[in-house]
Amino acid sequence: MATKTFLSISLMVSLFAAIFVSQGVAHMQTPPTVPGLLLPGLPIDLVKCWSSLFNVEGCVLEIAKSIFSGKFENVEAACCKAFSTLDANCWPHMFPLNPFFPPLLKDNCARIVPNSPTHN
Repeated sequence: MATKTFLSISLMVSLFAAIFVSQGVAHMQTPPTVPGLLLPGLPIDLVKCWSSLFNVEGCVLEIAKSIFSGKFENVEAACCKAFSTLDANCWPHMFPLNPFFPPLLKDNCARIVPNSPTHN
């Protein structure tokens, strides 16, 4: 049990560090752009990518548990709805160590929330 707790805490600390470090780097390197416009080759705003997941209570923890366990039963409908709204361009930056996870979660969320689109 202590190992699982340690892994959960380690994941959360790593996740927060990656978000805030990436945010700082993105602000230093971002060229002037039109707000809301995402052009190929420009940095992805990780804060914007993660914000919809952080707005749903417990969603980030549910997703973290799914990453480590490979099971999706902890992901609730509200979290699935938030995940389904993410831009697919965010996925490689949000989950760089497991590129197969986002499409699997999106397909699973399509079963939990029937109106969610599946990954193409």
